[in-house]
Formats: sequence, C-alpha cells, structure tokens
Amino acid sequence: MRDNGHVATLFEPLALGALALPNRLAVAPMTRVSATADGVPTPRMADYYAQFAQGGFGLVITEGLYTDEAYAQGYLHQPGLANVAQREAWRPIVAGVRSRGGRVIAQLMHAGALSQGNPYRTGTVGPSAVQPKGEQMAFYRGSGAYAVPAAMTQDDIDTAVAGFARAAVRAREAGFDGVEIHGANGYLLDQFLSEGINLRGDRYGGGIEGRLRLLVEVVEAVRAAVGTDYVVGVRLSQAKVNDFTHRWRGEEEAATIFRTVGGLDVDYVHVTEYEAWQPAFGTGPSLAALAKRHGGKPVLANGSLHDPAQARGMVERGEADVVSLGRGALAQADWPQRVRLGAAPASFDPAILSPLADLANADRWREDHLRPG
Repeated sequence: MRDNGHVATLFEPLALGALALPNRLAVAPMTRVSATADGVPTPRMADYYAQFAQGGFGLVITEGLYTDEAYAQGYLHQPGLANVAQREAWRPIVAGVRSRGGRVIAQLMHAGALSQGNPYRTGTVGPSAVQPKGEQMAFYRGSGAYAVPAAMTQDDIDTAVAGFARAAVRAREAGFDGVEIHGANGYLLDQFLSEGINLRGDRYGGGIEGRLRLLVEVVEAVRAAVGTDYVVGVRLSQAKVNDFTHRWRGEEEAATIFRTVGGLDVDYVHVTEYEAWQPAFGTGPSLAALAKRHGGKPVLANGSLHDPAQARGMVERGEADVVSLGRGALAQADWPQRVRLGAAPASFDPAILSPLADLANADRWREDHLRPG
C-alpha cells in the first residue's frame, strides 16, 4: 500500500495552546470502568491507552475521571484523579502514551445526578431534585431508574468546583499535557446548563447566563489552579447519555454558549454529536461549525467520524481543527496508520462493549474474534 494523499489534511500538525500535536486525530473519551474498586488505574489500562499512540493518534483524551471523594464518581470501577494514590498510578500510563509519540489529556468529570455507583456517598446530587430520564446503563454496572438527586447547596457547589481544580493540579503533577472539563453528555455541568433539569431560582439557574455560571466558575478555578501555560479544554454536547433527543434552543442559544466558553481562558472546545457533520438544528451549520463561528477557539469534533472522508471533510471545510474517534478507535487502535496507507477501516462491533464496557470483556472479544484460523 502507498501513502494516501487524500487524507493528508488529517496528518498536518497543530498547536492547542502550548501543546504541539503531530496530527489532527484524537481518541475521544470512552468510559471503560476498569480501574480498581478504589478508582486506581491499572497496568492493563496502561496498555490500553498506549496502543492508541502506538497506532498513530496524535492525542489521547482519557475517559472521564472523577474529581472528588464526595459526589463526583459516576460508575463503579471508574478511575479518578481525586487523591494521591490515583495520581501516582496515572504517571506510568501518561509516560507510556508520551513515549510512543502521543499527547494525553485527562478528562475531568462530575457525574452529578447520573451517578450510578459511588462508594463515597449515599445518594446523588444535581442542580434540582429532578429525576433523570431513562435508566442506568447496564454495561457500566447499573440497573433500574436513576435516583432523584438532592438539590445542591452552595457548599456542595463549592466542593464540586474545588474538586475540579484540585484534580487538574493532580493531572499536571502526573504528567498529563492538559485537562478537558466535561461539560457534556448529561453530567453535572451539563445538568446545570439544561432547561427542564435545572429549575433553580438562584444565580445558578434561570436564563442561559445563570445556567452557564457553574461551568464558568469551574473553568476559572481550573485555570487559576494550573496556570496560564497548561492546556485546558471544555467538552460540550446537546444530547445526553440518558436523553439522546435533547437539544438547545436553536442557533441563538448555541451562539451564547460558545461565545461564553470561547471567551474564557480555554485552549479548545470539544463538541460531540451523533453525526458530527449534520446540521445542529435541522438545517444550517453543524454544532462544530457553530463552535468555530461563535467560540473563536480551536474545535475538536466527535461523532461517527470513523469514515476517513467524513473526518477529512470536517477539517477541510473548516468546521473542526481536530477529529476525535470513539468507536473507530475501539475497532482498530491503529486507525491513523491504516488510513494513511489507504487501508479500509474495520467495522465496529458493539459486542466489544457487552455485557460490560470494560477491558476484560474487550480482551475476551478479541480472543474470540481475532484468533488465527
């Protein structure tokens, strides 16, 4: 096979703040619930993350890491950055990615009302006492309806903000190249952003400016904690893991959200949709394009971009600066190398995440499907 010049755009270098990326290809955050019961990452996780850098991805973004020992944890066996033991266990994982030419960013996550496994606290918290839609996710060891959360007090909010900031410092100490603040997919910061979920009458509720306030405070606290020379990104979405149909109030609200986030001291905005290139509101621009238009910061786009033509198109049209792959990366950790040489990408098999979306199940899947003969 020879070099595939049609995808050359994807292999151009890029700077995200102070971070130099070798190409425009990133591994998206994917929850794998494979840490110890205490949230400490394992040697198997080191192999898992290193394979993507070995396969040519310029940037690897971790699964969501819980940020405090209060209400942040979302899933049993979810890794964290909430204490020293967790921080120390991330050091060799980060070193393994970097030694293979990749850059690695820690995604910082507070599950809020969507928590379905947290040994630190009984019960859940959210912006308001509104039961989340849908049911807990079985492949993350959940079952049944979500609990009705307690409405967060100011002390709860202060604890959450401080948790993000302290986790960001631990990420820097562990050697991560940056942090991504998870404001998407229905977790805590997205809960505060969302109408129908945030019913607060204080300064954290009401109109879009109030509903954005917690996200703004978290970004500001993280930036103050890590300094000006460290990469800080934000992830945003319309849909949620428990509500795939949720949408913002059209382009005007999207513009307000992206202008607000883009006006903060962040280095990129990471947006995710089911199909990243589709119009965000029936007609018109994609969500990534709106982020570029109104946010003024580099944009990472995620959503069914495992087709090289779709991935290339997002970058060539100026809708995104980097494309991030979830299913595509799981299907083949060397997606960049294969695509650069003109090989057809492999199809993603959902069985790799069933019955549990952990690495042990993925290993069994590979043994069953990839054994010789």
